Amino acid sequence: MKLKRNGSKRAPAPVAPGRQVMTLREVAGYLGLHVMTVYKLTREGRIPSAKIGGQWRFKRDVLEGWLDAQMRQPSDHVSHT
Repeated sequence: MKLKRNGSKRAPAPVAPGRQVMTLREVAGYLGLHVMTVYKLTREGRIPSAKIGGQWRFKRDVLEGWLDAQMRQPSDHVSHT
């Protein structure tokens, strides 16, 4: 993650409508997560991605399919009382 000149971290990038290949920052904004969280999950292989030219890239349709599958899985954090 790059820092601005004043030392603050960049905000997640907005995703351009119709764009099929997304950057790490765009995925963070799309998922509503911190960029470093997406980076960590990507490095662990938990988010489908490809490293191209030293930078992570994500296909929107693959990411949406992955997200749908994640939402169908039972959560360990849900209380069943």
